[in-house]
Amino acid sequence: MSFFPGKDPSPGDAFACDAIELMVIPNARDIGGFEVRRALPTARRRLVGPFIFFDRMGPAILKAGQALDVRPHPHIGLSTVTYLFDGKIRHRDSLGTEMVIEPGDINLMTAGRGIVHSERSPEELRGNPLSISGLQTWLALPDASEEMAPAFENTPRSDLPAFSDRGVSGRLVIGEFHGMRSPVRAFSETLYADIRLDPGASVEIPADAEERAVYVLDGEVTIAGDTFPSDRLLVFRPGDILTVSSDRGAHFMLFGGASLGSKRYIWWNFVSSSKERIEQAKEEWRTGRFDIVPGDEEEFIPLPEN
Repeated sequence: MSFFPGKDPSPGDAFACDAIELMVIPNARDIGGFEVRRALPTARRRLVGPFIFFDRMGPAILKAGQALDVRPHPHIGLSTVTYLFDGKIRHRDSLGTEMVIEPGDINLMTAGRGIVHSERSPEELRGNPLSISGLQTWLALPDASEEMAPAFENTPRSDLPAFSDRGVSGRLVIGEFHGMRSPVRAFSETLYADIRLDPGASVEIPADAEERAVYVLDGEVTIAGDTFPSDRLLVFRPGDILTVSSDRGAHFMLFGGASLGSKRYIWWNFVSSSKERIEQAKEEWRTGRFDIVPGDEEEFIPLPEN
């Protein structure tokens, strides 16, 4: 889900862990029968590497008769990364792409100068209870790529590097981690990994990436003696090699990368290094100058009034 209206998340309580620069408690919002927790952006932290938006969807079961229906809407200046743990979503975009997103696959949609897409429950699954659980993140594009031609890429789960050793397992989604490299394209230095810890296991987080964070999906993690529960975003201080462990077991996402080196503005579904470019995109959507989505031409999300 590329856009859910909601307030910025809030900083968490004070804690003693010197390895953590910021803890964020995401705000939860009910969206048509399931919860979405937004961890980025916040007032105190807009980006971690290129990640400028981080939404946790579900986990939830949509009742029979309910469905996910995110109508066509535009983007500029970013790549959306959709990663599901459960459920399926049909993606359509103004390039003519139609793709059902499967759990574990990566859908990378790069807006560049402008793209329109919709995300809906597949028609063939409607009428039955539908599970939904996953993440949608946005990667702000570097200055040189902000106005590139839009593109869409799907990488199946089987092509992502998998790892399992001493109670640590998972998949590398984007970037490099412990000698592995993901085939998913990145426009700037990016790290994104899905990691599970068995009870009593631990994993070393190298200091290779300039900016790093983890989002705890399930269980709890311990870092430098402090323990953090699920649904917490923990932004690490730069330069330190860290160890993440769990007494009871945990599932978390590690993400980050190099700083973009220039400021980014975000308004609705638009990201840019230029306020003027965002104003231009607003006017283009208001006046119908974005392309349509083949197969989903009847509806669209209007430009917000504020």
